[in-house]
Amino acid sequence: MLEPYYNHDLLEAGCDEAGRGCLAGSVFAAAVILPRDYKNAALNDSKKLTAKKRYALREQIERDALAWAVGEVKPEEIDKVNILHASFLAMHRAIAQLQVAPEALIIDGNRFDPYPGLPHTCIVKGDGKYLSIAAASILAKTYRDDYMDALARECPYYDWEHNKGYPTAKHYAGLEAHGPSVYHRRTFNLVGNRQTSINWDDLPKE
Repeated sequence: MLEPYYNHDLLEAGCDEAGRGCLAGSVFAAAVILPRDYKNAALNDSKKLTAKKRYALREQIERDALAWAVGEVKPEEIDKVNILHASFLAMHRAIAQLQVAPEALIIDGNRFDPYPGLPHTCIVKGDGKYLSIAAASILAKTYRDDYMDALARECPYYDWEHNKGYPTAKHYAGLEAHGPSVYHRRTFNLVGNRQTSINWDDLPKE
């Protein structure tokens, strides 16, 4: 089972993001504060779980957590600040919504833009080490998947209901056949290794 906490004397929130490597859609992040004595043997890095298991665990996390919240940064914001800082901004937005104030943060990864007034520790592969980060990874992933499923109904050309906006053959095929949507990230490589280009001036405005 994963470790219950990193800071022994501080109330900590675990944070993780979902959607950093996608070509389209917002990046999501979650912050979760779990009870110090919390135990859940099923809780793990969201990437190691089936979709069915992730959604079952989401219900448990939302029921058991002392506090949880999800933040979002939209594609146009990503293009302005870059995806790395957008991921941190999504975490900041999640932290700001917590109904219980944490005393420290543990962040999945090796970098973070400091949150005002709170110490933080970056933990590489933290979603496979600490319960609160694993919980945050599950909330971020499932809420982003719900969002991409809704966009897939609006923009059915890119197979988003399956790839969730990540680069796949079907996603690239949709881009080649129909061009990018207003939800695509303009600063990302949307053509892969194909010898083609995109004229952004032809796109409809939101």
